[in-house]
Amino acid sequence: MHAIAIETFIGNMRGPVIRQTDADYDGVRSLYNGMIDKRPVMIARCTDVADVVTAVNFARQNDLAVAIRGGGHNGPGLGSVDDGLMIDMSMMKGVRVDPTARTVRVGPGCTQGDVDHATHVYGLAVPAGIVSTTGIAGLTLGGGTGYLTRKYGLTIDNLLEADVVLADGRIVTANKSENADLHWGLRGGGGNFGIVTSFLFQAHPVTMVYAGPIFWDLKDARTVMQTYRHFLPRAPEELAVFVGLKTVPPMEPFPAEHQGKRACAIIACYNGATADGQAVMAKLLSELPAPLFNWMGEMSYPALQSMFDPFLPKGLQWYWRGDFVKELTDEAIDAHIAQAHKLPSPLSLMHLYPIDAAVRRVGKSDTAWSTRDATWSMVIAGIDPNPQKAGEITRWTKGYWEAVHPYSANGGYVNFMMDDGDDNRLKATYGDNYDRLVALKAKYDPTNFFRVNQNIRPLHL
Repeated sequence: MHAIAIETFIGNMRGPVIRQTDADYDGVRSLYNGMIDKRPVMIARCTDVADVVTAVNFARQNDLAVAIRGGGHNGPGLGSVDDGLMIDMSMMKGVRVDPTARTVRVGPGCTQGDVDHATHVYGLAVPAGIVSTTGIAGLTLGGGTGYLTRKYGLTIDNLLEADVVLADGRIVTANKSENADLHWGLRGGGGNFGIVTSFLFQAHPVTMVYAGPIFWDLKDARTVMQTYRHFLPRAPEELAVFVGLKTVPPMEPFPAEHQGKRACAIIACYNGATADGQAVMAKLLSELPAPLFNWMGEMSYPALQSMFDPFLPKGLQWYWRGDFVKELTDEAIDAHIAQAHKLPSPLSLMHLYPIDAAVRRVGKSDTAWSTRDATWSMVIAGIDPNPQKAGEITRWTKGYWEAVHPYSANGGYVNFMMDDGDDNRLKATYGDNYDRLVALKAKYDPTNFFRVNQNIRPLHL
């Protein structure tokens, strides 16, 4: 790149452009997943849409690979790129709530916590994930599952509109009547088609919830998982309830006598009257042995969303794998428990998130996300603060996945993919929608400019 072109680019940006020689370069480029270290040539810290367009045009004209960072929570580190341009939108954080229409306009740098903070004062929430530090942009474009999914659907099922910067620098709006094909592809197709600079979501009534975790000793895991398996289909949609295999964290506020124990946990959220939530959970608990502890109680929705934040700060080592699951057979449960006995660290885990109820009321071809007939989205995550354990947690995750994958459905949630997101994996994930996504990619990004992602490639490339 010519020095004049670089200086012109920097001069045309309202936000700062960070170069490798700048003192704050290492701090700005650092990723949520401490296992991944990438060194972009420059980081364009955008403050508005004009900055995003300027950065896209500069990268295209100078043949630079681009990575797009929103909230910066991407597990495989796809928000950065070696020897390319990071387009960093983490400072674009505006949120505007229309309480009458129950809609929320959200900037691409927002986290779930930013959105929850703005909507909660109106008694509203946007269906999203389970950790408040998660970026809303990446979560949405991959699908979005969480505590409100059974009642109100995936995050993409609540995406009404998006403003998108395309590879040629044009700005377009995508909704059901304008660029409807792009709107379809954005709902689950990831960052393949452009850079979303504004999201318009449908919000729903949510204020206080009856929620929290319940932990059992791992010796009770088979009973808990079998009972949960039968309970889920008849549970009211107001109840989100997922099951996990993990360790009682060896830290406060967890009971000292249980810290470090291998465990099976149910994390639940009832969006309704506390008495109703208690009655529903009592039916489940009546069929189960006594837990190690039950921390369900009434709390605000933002408090629930941020409950796990202290245990998952930026910079931990992460390696994860996922699958869609239709049936949780006894054989599958036994395979899970065998792997849980080998947990390599206190933070490592397996979760099964429900994909049912409202999700199934949307057709398989209505959005890019096609696995509407799954029952769960599974994630296996090896997590540890120590970089020297990166190899161990990676091997454990892969081994766990290989042991339970025979019991899984085709494909997996793209937001739970790491280096396994190849063509065959994506074809299995998108099913009958894959060819349509390839055609959409050829229309909106024919040169595969946006390729630092779980990449859907045009046929000619």
